[in-house]
Amino acid sequence: MANIEPEKQTLLNQHREKHFTAGEIVRDVIIGVSDGLTVPFALAAGLSGANATSSIVLTAGIAEVAAGAISMGLGGYLAAKSEADHYARELKREQEEIITVPDAEAAEVAGILADYGIEPHEYGPVVNALRKKPQAWLEFMMKFELGLEKPNPRRALHSALTIAIAYVLGGMVPLIPYMFIPRATDAVLASVAVTLVALLIFGYAKGYFTGNKPVKSALQTAFIGAIASAAAFGMAKAVA
Repeated sequence: MANIEPEKQTLLNQHREKHFTAGEIVRDVIIGVSDGLTVPFALAAGLSGANATSSIVLTAGIAEVAAGAISMGLGGYLAAKSEADHYARELKREQEEIITVPDAEAAEVAGILADYGIEPHEYGPVVNALRKKPQAWLEFMMKFELGLEKPNPRRALHSALTIAIAYVLGGMVPLIPYMFIPRATDAVLASVAVTLVALLIFGYAKGYFTGNKPVKSALQTAFIGAIASAAAFGMAKAVA
C-alpha cells in the first residue's frame, strides 16, 4: 500500500473488515447448479410422463447433462472474455484521452469528486496530484467514470470450469433415482422428492451467501423447479 502515515497504517493493520468477496464464483455456481437441477429434472420428468424406461431416461439425462455442461461452460467463458475485451478497449480509449485531452479529463475528475459533495478547493489538489501520476489517473477514470473493475486475466477459464462443474453436480441429482429404480414411473416420484430437497438446500444456501432471506430464497427456488418439471411432465403425457 503506497505512502500512508504510520499511525493510519497501524489502524488499518488492526482493523479487519469481514466482507464477502467471492461474488463472481458464487454467481457462477448459482447459474450452473440452478440450471443443472431444473433442466435435467424437467427432462427426466417429461420422459417419465411419456412412459420411457429408467434406462432411457438415465441415458438421455446423462447426455443432456454433458451437453448442458459444455454449453453453459462455453457461455460463461465467452461472457467473461467479452467483459475482459470490453475493459481492454475502454482502457485504451481512456489512456488516449488522458494524453490527447488532459484538461478535459481533469475536468471530468473534478466533476466526479464534486458529485460526492467535495468543494473545488478540496478536490483541486487531488486533481493536480492525479495529473502527475498517469497510471493512477487512468485507474481512477476506469473505476469512477466508467464503473469498470480490472478483470482477473484467468476469469474466463475459471468461470467456464465453475459453471460446467456446478451444472454436472446439479444435473446428476434428479437422475440418481433412475440408477436404482427400474420403473421410470416409480423413479420419477423419488426424483421429484430428491430434487425438491436439493432445490430447497441450494436455494437456502444461495440466499445465505447473497444476503437475501434464505428461507424465502429456498421456497422460490423449489417453486420454480417444481413448475418446470410439472410443465414438462404434463406436455409429455399429453402427446404420449
